[in-house]
Amino acid sequence: MHIPKTSHITQIQRNAPSYPARLLDLYDPPNSLYIYGDIDLLTLPMIAIVGSRAASPEGLKNAHYFAQALSAEGYLVVSGLAKGIDGAAHLGALGPEQNRPTIAVCGTGLDLVYPKEHLELAHAIGNSGLLISELAPGVGPKAWHFPRRNRIIAALSLGILVIEAAERSGSLITARLGCELGREIFAIPGSIHHPLSSGCHQLLQQGAKLVQSPKDILEELPK
Repeated sequence: MHIPKTSHITQIQRNAPSYPARLLDLYDPPNSLYIYGDIDLLTLPMIAIVGSRAASPEGLKNAHYFAQALSAEGYLVVSGLAKGIDGAAHLGALGPEQNRPTIAVCGTGLDLVYPKEHLELAHAIGNSGLLISELAPGVGPKAWHFPRRNRIIAALSLGILVIEAAERSGSLITARLGCELGREIFAIPGSIHHPLSSGCHQLLQQGAKLVQSPKDILEELPK
């Protein structure tokens, strides 16, 4: 469950020049962040890709495809290192050679990897991208860590793409936080009979942009 080189985890305070200014849009921005990887990436334009942990094969394929396309256009894909859509998005963003940057916002200290199945993925992200947490090294996963992680994902991003989400979903929390922060919200529609489409359809009814291709996102976002 551990990543190597824990001595390479650095902490940046809220008043540091390298602290991401977009986090200050939160009413409760983290007092500090723990960083593992290339801190200069924090200056790039970011887009979040989030969705169900129990995603369908089609959902995983869409997450990989959209993340790879957006990464190739110069956007830094942000997600939460969870199973399902998050993992597929990180893998897509890393690219065919697994060496392009992506950011994982973690719900644990950065010396731990959760879920443990994503240890190799966390290594790849740490090598070419960035792992971020507001939790100190040694802090393990707790249920309340993940909604707080989601607010960081929402605040960092210019926009949030939701790919498959149930009606009561952490991804919808991320999207609603993003909406409150003035971020662009995107959702991929699906079958009305599929329970993982209901959250996306709910967002679309509330004004999210319906997305069929990466171009639909790119035309809405500044660089």
